[in-house]
Amino acid sequence: MPPFPALGPSRNWLFPALATLLALASATPALAADESDAPKGASVTVLKAAKACFGDIVEATGTVIAREETAVRPERQGLKVSEILAEAGDTVTAGQTLARLTIPDGGQQVVQAPVAGLISQSSAVIGAIAGGKGEPLFSIIARNEFDLVGLVPTQSIARVAVNQTARIRIVGAGEVDGRVRRIAPTVEPNSQLGQVFIGISGKRLLLNSSGRAMIKTGQSCNVAVPLTAILYGSAGTVVQVVRRGRIETRGVDVGLMSGGQVEITRGLLEGDIVVARAGALLREGDPVQAVTASAEK
Repeated sequence: MPPFPALGPSRNWLFPALATLLALASATPALAADESDAPKGASVTVLKAAKACFGDIVEATGTVIAREETAVRPERQGLKVSEILAEAGDTVTAGQTLARLTIPDGGQQVVQAPVAGLISQSSAVIGAIAGGKGEPLFSIIARNEFDLVGLVPTQSIARVAVNQTARIRIVGAGEVDGRVRRIAPTVEPNSQLGQVFIGISGKRLLLNSSGRAMIKTGQSCNVAVPLTAILYGSAGTVVQVVRRGRIETRGVDVGLMSGGQVEITRGLLEGDIVVARAGALLREGDPVQAVTASAEK
């Protein structure tokens, strides 16, 4: 009889294969259990709470006036205007000749600008009599400096201080920068509004133009979330965060607001996962599928 082949070496591959199959079979139930335990629910848009700085803004509305207006007249009485060299709206330099006048005895006198600035008004007319009294020949806005006289509610005026910066939108002139120069010591008794004088320089403006100033009275830096993430109810102000795949409701204190963002002074930490558009349909402990705001876009 032919000899049987040896079986010993062929069994070497069998034992490692059986061990691998047993390991896979034992792991499969655990994986299935993990999947069944994972929370499932509605998809919600989330974002990570981050720090931001908010400006504490006080709003003032009012009109533009000249900070300092200089009246220009001849020194003598009874002079006749013979030549006009500048008009309202012109920008002049100190010492510039504005008009020439004839003296009764036949001589001539010139009228010069005492300061540099913008001529706001002129009453000079050829042949008219001018003198050191009465209506000035010219009025000059000294150094082209203006003030916005803004009105501020009494409850806000305490936060306003001299030298605070302001961004001012003036009708017909766009936006300009300004700075608080002084604050009136009294308020109007009926309206309970106080006056704030905000200086504006280096810009040609129209007198009596209306404007609105946003005065920056301070700054605060804290965690910020969108206004849509805030819920107001009987339990107070809350936001909804996602923690371990479930909704968690947090009571918060809000501070300043700007550009659709809200400052959170208590109740949230930087990096918390916040529901971007909170709603009453989401309740404490609800399972959710979190989708980041950038991924949703």
